[in-house]
Amino acid sequence: MISYVTGDATRPHGQGPKVICHVCNDAGGWGKGFVQALSRRWPQPEARYRAWHRSGQGFQLGAVRLVQVEPELWVANMIGQHGTRPTEEGPPIRYDALDRCLSVLGDEALNLHASVHMPRIGTGLAGGSWERVEPLVLKRVSERGIPVTVYDLP
Repeated sequence: MISYVTGDATRPHGQGPKVICHVCNDAGGWGKGFVQALSRRWPQPEARYRAWHRSGQGFQLGAVRLVQVEPELWVANMIGQHGTRPTEEGPPIRYDALDRCLSVLGDEALNLHASVHMPRIGTGLAGGSWERVEPLVLKRVSERGIPVTVYDLP
């Protein structure tokens, strides 16, 4: 089950460990969309993403890196977007890569005994459809018994 709330995903609701997840691109770009809100709250997710991109180690579609930003709070940088702009092939979102990211996210959340929090990932700058993303979130995270909260801004 996914809970839908009005609010800010950088201020997740509830008790216990939490993971905030979002979709990143495979081009090393950071600066538009939800990442601006993340960067206003914590410098670590952007710094770690940029260092990961520079290193090239495992930086590819479908990869995930968790960054701890508070004692019981992590941000999951998930590479599910190819480039930053639509092409003749369509929007930057890559649903197969996002599916792999969400599977890893589910594993990590289970290991941390954490709930998962997100905006409607993959639907902003990535250009995806929530109708295609939601079933992936349900299958890879929610149906594994992990509480998921999706935040819509007021």
